[in-house]
This record gives sequence, structure tokens and C-alpha cells, in this order.
Amino acid sequence: MKIDLLDKLAKSLNLTIKIQIREVLGLKFFRIVVGRITNNSVKIFGEIKGWTFPNKNGLQLDTLRILSNSPEYTSELIWATTMAWALEKTNCENARLLAIYDEDGYSKKLVRYFRLIGFSVIKEVGASPSDLLLRLIWGGAGTLMKGDCKKIISKLEKKFKNLNLLYPA
Repeated sequence: MKIDLLDKLAKSLNLTIKIQIREVLGLKFFRIVVGRITNNSVKIFGEIKGWTFPNKNGLQLDTLRILSNSPEYTSELIWATTMAWALEKTNCENARLLAIYDEDGYSKKLVRYFRLIGFSVIKEVGASPSDLLLRLIWGGAGTLMKGDCKKIISKLEKKFKNLNLLYPA
């Protein structure tokens, strides 16, 4: 699934996808937004931020926000666009993220959500000295997870096809 196809799909749902990239010292910092443009105003329903470095495991996902009242498929569009962008515009094949531990146990829900997307647990990042570098990179302790970009986008493409969104009859 390519970015152009995802853009057409978003338009058919009256949504817009925007990808912002800033490159610094070989790192690409990105922000992918799904929103709606109406009467010269923009309503953002979801976004993901991260960075890449030139390596097949270089896609690092940092911040994900999806509003609770977002239109259907906002989450799927963000994930599919992120994976499509990584595969088309970088040499990244795998993504990593950290489900940060919190006080109220929300991280368990995040881990479950990320597993549904297609991520698997690598390790628990905690207070051990060997976790110090990971804690500095990610800004805290949590569950470090990894996902195969091709498998994730394939899973989402199958979902879009099953819902008759990609190639409507």
C-alpha cells in the first residue's frame, strides 16, 4: 500500500493526511497528521511523531495521539501512512516504540493496542544499569516493542479491503 493510495482513501473519508519531515545530521524527524480541513480551519484528529536513522531497524515511534471523538479509521490511517512512508522514503523495515509505564496502569492497555496493530514485546525497560541508554532515548521506563513495517501495513491493507474501502465496488 502506497502513500498516494492512502491519501485517496483519506479523501474518500473526508480526511486529510499531512506528513512533515525535518532532517538533521542524518536523522529524519517526522510528524504524520490525520485531520479535516473545513472553511480555512484544520481539525486534527490524530498524529504520530518519531524519527528515523539510516538502518533497517531505524524507525522510532515516539508520540501517538488520537482524539476519542475521531472519525472512523483515523488510527488505521496514521499507522498505515507511517509504515508506508518508512518503506517508501527510508530504508527502515522495522519500527520500535516504548509503552511508557504510568501510575494508573494505562500502559497495559497500550501494550494490548500495540499488539493488535502488529507489535511484539522486546523487553521491559526498567531501572537496571543496562537500561540506562534506552531510558535516555525514550524518556522513561516501559515496555519496548518492535513491529515489522511490511506486516503491519499488509494487515491494515487487508482490513481496508475487507471493509471495501480501498477498491469500492
